Amino acid sequence: MTTKQAFIFALATASTVAFSNAAAQTYQWRDSNGRTIISDTPPPALKKENVRTMGEASTSPAGAVKSAPTEAPKSMAEKELEFKKRQQENAEKAEKETKEKAAAAAKRDNCQRAKKHLAILESGQRIANIDEKGERRFMDDSERAKELDYARRGMKDSCQ
Repeated sequence: MTTKQAFIFALATASTVAFSNAAAQTYQWRDSNGRTIISDTPPPALKKENVRTMGEASTSPAGAVKSAPTEAPKSMAEKELEFKKRQQENAEKAEKETKEKAAAAAKRDNCQRAKKHLAILESGQRIANIDEKGERRFMDDSERAKELDYARRGMKDSCQ
């Protein structure tokens, strides 16, 4: 086979494929969920007025695809208002999350402090406080018991 014959054969094959694709009918319809379906096979058991072949003119009333009534397009002002509303909601959500994280961190910190204070009181070490005169005074057993009770309640509240 010469190059000229191969070229003519390739051209004939390509044109045959192109014409067979052009002759194929393509269908477009909407399913029950409102999705547009485009296929080379006809739709299953749909009315003819809901189906449009791709070769038909789109201005033809018989070929027009009927769809559910849609809302009027939104104006720029309405779109801007919705955008600002979403921004405000996102900002409020972010602020709320930040506050919740800060509150959780403060609660963890208070819990750690309460645990340390309770551990010091339970260790039995002598603990001194500074009185009103600025002098150092050691806790006696009754003061330690009161402080232990107070520390346990504080830890219970902080570490829940």
